[in-house]
Amino acid sequence: MTKLSLPNLSLVLLIGPSGAGKSTFARRHFLPTEVLSSDACRGLVSDDPNNQAATNDAFDVLHYIAAKRLAAGRLTVVDATNVQPEARRPLISLARAHHVLPVAIVLNLPEEVCIQRNRGRADRDFGPHVIRNQRSQLRRSLKGLKREGFRHVFVMESPDEVDAATIVRVPLWNDKRDEHGPFDFIGDVHGCCDELEALLTELGYRAAPAADPNPPWAGLSYAHPDGRKAVFVGDLVDRGPRVVDTLSLVRNMMAAGAALCVPGNHDVKLLRKLRGKNVQLTHGLAETMAEIDAIPEGSRAGFCRGLADFLDGLISHYVLDDGKIVVAHAGMKESMQGRGSGKVREFALYGETTGETDEFGLPVRYPWASEYRGAAMVVYGHTPVPAPEWLNKTLNIDTGCVFGGALTALRYPELETVSVQALQTYCEPARPFLPDAQRASSLGLQQEHDDLLDLADVIGKRIVSTRLRPNITIREENGTAALEVMSRFAADPRWLVYLPPTMSPSETSAKEGYLEHPEEALAYYRSQGIATVVCEEKHMGSRAVVVVCRDAEAAARRFGVQGEAGVITTRTGRRFFSDPRIEEALLGRVRDALTAGRFWEEHVTDWVVLDCELMPWSAKAQELLKNQYAAVGSAATAALPQVVSAIAQAADRLSGEERDLLVGLREDFQQRGRSASRFVDAYRHYCWPVDSVDDLKLAPFHVLASEGRVHVQQDHRWHMQTLAAVCTHDPPVLLATPYRVVDVTAPAEVDEAVRWWTELTDAGGEGMVVKPLEFIARGKKGLLQPAVKCRGREYLRIIYGPDYTREANLKRLRSRGLGGKRSLALREFALGIEALERFVRREPLRRVHECVFGVLALESEPVDPRL
Repeated sequence: MTKLSLPNLSLVLLIGPSGAGKSTFARRHFLPTEVLSSDACRGLVSDDPNNQAATNDAFDVLHYIAAKRLAAGRLTVVDATNVQPEARRPLISLARAHHVLPVAIVLNLPEEVCIQRNRGRADRDFGPHVIRNQRSQLRRSLKGLKREGFRHVFVMESPDEVDAATIVRVPLWNDKRDEHGPFDFIGDVHGCCDELEALLTELGYRAAPAADPNPPWAGLSYAHPDGRKAVFVGDLVDRGPRVVDTLSLVRNMMAAGAALCVPGNHDVKLLRKLRGKNVQLTHGLAETMAEIDAIPEGSRAGFCRGLADFLDGLISHYVLDDGKIVVAHAGMKESMQGRGSGKVREFALYGETTGETDEFGLPVRYPWASEYRGAAMVVYGHTPVPAPEWLNKTLNIDTGCVFGGALTALRYPELETVSVQALQTYCEPARPFLPDAQRASSLGLQQEHDDLLDLADVIGKRIVSTRLRPNITIREENGTAALEVMSRFAADPRWLVYLPPTMSPSETSAKEGYLEHPEEALAYYRSQGIATVVCEEKHMGSRAVVVVCRDAEAAARRFGVQGEAGVITTRTGRRFFSDPRIEEALLGRVRDALTAGRFWEEHVTDWVVLDCELMPWSAKAQELLKNQYAAVGSAATAALPQVVSAIAQAADRLSGEERDLLVGLREDFQQRGRSASRFVDAYRHYCWPVDSVDDLKLAPFHVLASEGRVHVQQDHRWHMQTLAAVCTHDPPVLLATPYRVVDVTAPAEVDEAVRWWTELTDAGGEGMVVKPLEFIARGKKGLLQPAVKCRGREYLRIIYGPDYTREANLKRLRSRGLGGKRSLALREFALGIEALERFVRREPLRRVHECVFGVLALESEPVDPRL
């Protein structure tokens, strides 16, 4: 049996004359989707698989599909004769372009076998000379397949050998997706073994005896009692005082299975020196060689051989934990991750340079991390930085220990950095990297790169994956509408880390005279297995998102916004107030209340995002009230009495059925007049003059996020209690939301909740919002509505019109459908929470805005706005 070991990601060329059995071999060993047949492509472009005139077009199609598969990381098999070098050349180039390994499987069967097989096929009408020519072309180039660029070549000479062949797929050396950690990624050591031992101890590793007793490998190793594994990002050698000890420690940890290591450019340069290459002894290599030369002569040669083998065996980069995290010395672009080629190894060692040098004579490196858009996190080193900072899901953890900085580790999956300060400056850097007072920026690295957003990150049809709902589709036309709002009307995009979701009403009530009633809202959660809900008073204002920072410095540091310390936005991302003085004053009141309540200290944060209701409604909707509601109310209350009077006068002049008809008509218009008066009374509750911040009321009801945490793990009672405590420090402006906790399985508590709602609405209140006690609740069919609103009978006149309570109108309105609204509410809720979680994880603003844009885009979906 012939075992053919193929890399999981490779471009496989089946090579052999017609009749050699390539298609049969492909069907036996590969998935139909993995095989690209030249005959099938001829059929695609000409409806005839044997149409040789269509060959060029067919191979254009084949190469295009192969490129798409390789870009997606899929093994691809090309089923064609491939007997000529010029036919194989573009496919090898394709493999190189996508950094995958080209593999040749040659079916070099006897000529008689191929001729005999073709005679049995009606679609092959060419003569034996064609087979003869193809075999001749194959024989001439067979020995040169390796030189052409094939990394693996398998040749089978007989039908029995072909039938006995088995395919074994093996992962590339850099593919360690099955290793899930936990890991501790450690930055460039450069021979600073004292600091390395201190860092390992800080990380919880314990000294352990080395497996190799031979000096100078003999010495200590380290292992973690909880099975954590250290991952070194390379540059173990040069410049520092204990290079040999560092190499020994890392090699021993790897031998014990307690560590992984990728090579750095300094390590590779040392390897070349050990292999006898002519290498300049610069950048610390001279000191490394001096330390090696100090090893006793009897041990030195063996040590150098073992060291060369160790360095030569280091893999350019690793893909770990199901592809969630990648480690390489100088970084790794998305298109190269998990692939193998000379260019991949070169990028892993050196990164990418512009070809220029800076004022210190060092190469100018291309800022690949600022353009990174990959799904995997990338951990790297190579270029020293003052402190590790995330940039587009990449993290440089070379904090220049050998230059007097620190040795840093990233704990994964915790995503926490741990550093130990260098004991001294062992080498002066050619380029200063530690910040000084003049050069220190108040902005973080990510915030600096978030200053300019890319249109390509938000336009077009998009599918956003969130924790709460796997895939949410944002249609292109909806995204365009969101872009219009965001680009023309929105606040500074760096403030926009959250937009609140729409809220669905309760099921339509069948009670006489009611469209919405609390019983349906409570029954919804009871039917989904939720026993406890929180009923909150629905305020007569506008939804407002308040982002408030402890001071302007905190705002610049965390949000990248200079000269401001917070913002108040509407649910569509616009600034709530046109007058910045009112916004600043209200933010100051909120900030002072948070400070007085020791909120910053209790939650270990310098900023917070609050979900609020801001009153009066007229503060935002003054024009709507004046031009629509007030106009309707004024016209109705002025005209209807005149109509009633005219009908009464006409009725007095008539008798019999005609008089009875007019009397009935008069009563109808009198009822309309009373409805118009109630309509005016309803919207007047939402209006009062606002001359200063003292005329406002802000009712916060969600502590959405603060540093390091999105507070969805806390139930709604916690949110109410936490914010009520804050509101006590400024009761004239801050309003604690009244609420009730209700057991929906207890009839007495349900009745009490209904009475409370009735009292609120009879007094002119809007109604209440019913929420499951848990912030995120799941029922029998998955994620539940985060909140259901139940609006009062009189308030709904504002929404549906003064006469909506007439039985004929109620009958029509009860047929309203809630499915679209509820779906929209769930999708927007999932996007809003995802945006906050990404922001708290310090993901780039484009990733946060993917969700924020999604919420705004969904708002343009065709859903009845009255719901």
